[in-house]
Amino acid sequence: MSKFWSKRVQELDPYTPGEQPQDQQYSKLNTNENPYPPSPKAIEAMRNASDENMRLYPDPNCYSLKQAIAEYYALPIEQVFVGNSSDEVLAHTFVALLKHDKPLLYPDISYSFYPCYCKLFGIKAIQIPLAEDFTIEPKDYKQTNGGIIFPNPNAPSGISLSLDKIEEMLKASPDSVIVIDEAYVDFGGDTAVPLIAKYPNLLITQTFSKSRSLAGLRVGFALGQKELIEGLERVKNSFNAYPLDRAALQGAIASIKDKQYFEETCKQIIKTREETTIALEKMGFTVLPSKTNFIFAKPNLTLNKTKAEDLYLKLKEEGILVRYFNTPRINDFLRITIGTPKEMQVFLEKIAILK
Repeated sequence: MSKFWSKRVQELDPYTPGEQPQDQQYSKLNTNENPYPPSPKAIEAMRNASDENMRLYPDPNCYSLKQAIAEYYALPIEQVFVGNSSDEVLAHTFVALLKHDKPLLYPDISYSFYPCYCKLFGIKAIQIPLAEDFTIEPKDYKQTNGGIIFPNPNAPSGISLSLDKIEEMLKASPDSVIVIDEAYVDFGGDTAVPLIAKYPNLLITQTFSKSRSLAGLRVGFALGQKELIEGLERVKNSFNAYPLDRAALQGAIASIKDKQYFEETCKQIIKTREETTIALEKMGFTVLPSKTNFIFAKPNLTLNKTKAEDLYLKLKEEGILVRYFNTPRINDFLRITIGTPKEMQVFLEKIAILK
């Protein structure tokens, strides 16, 4: 700990991303990356954008990308915000819309960046326990709050909350912003975008990293009524006026316009996810119902005799990375990213031997 650090820095417990070891080649089923490449049209657009105009600043308002997103979701352009990754968009959201005297509410098992942002920005928060079946119960959020945030589908459980229950929460807290983090919604979940017109307190965040295979590009966005978007713009323009570079803008625009490629890859991941789930259940695993590009699976100790942590370590020795959380309530589970059919077949073959 450095004497030059501020008190706030000394108190931080930074986010820990999934392993990225360099000692050998691994089958990476641990960071929820898309197993398929980006749209060929996106790659071509980025190559074409990497020209002599790189000496010039990009459009600070990202107008063309906002327009493409607005058209895709049938929203006015003033209801779209974009940023350098959904993590940055979320950070701006915490500052602009969730920092109040009343506490922020979010699930106790959820995206682990939320408590990081609360500490970083000095936001009071209360973690609401998930139900025994790892679902979010709207009634538990009917309490005094300065905002609510949760992923839908949730991570790492993969479980999706219905729009009826989301609407129940919106109605119960009309004076607070409710943020739905839809990073994984394209893999079978129901987006809450149709609720935006009805609820001025709803903000939705999404990303190009997962379903559009652009994790390396770092593009995220938010959707909501104009007043919420203006709040985000005020924070963004007080922090980084040029959030996205020229190549990122063109790649993201081409990606969201290539609807056919997007739908085909999502469909394949969903198919592989369901096949993998069935295979694991036949081996005795408990697999939570997933609407994401990963599954949350618990070995049956009576049948498998191998704890989740031991299985994680054994898989790593075999060159396969999955995610293990040494955290109460979920330390009996593994989070397994859905790879290509070939990758998942190899994974299942290893599991059959190691279990």
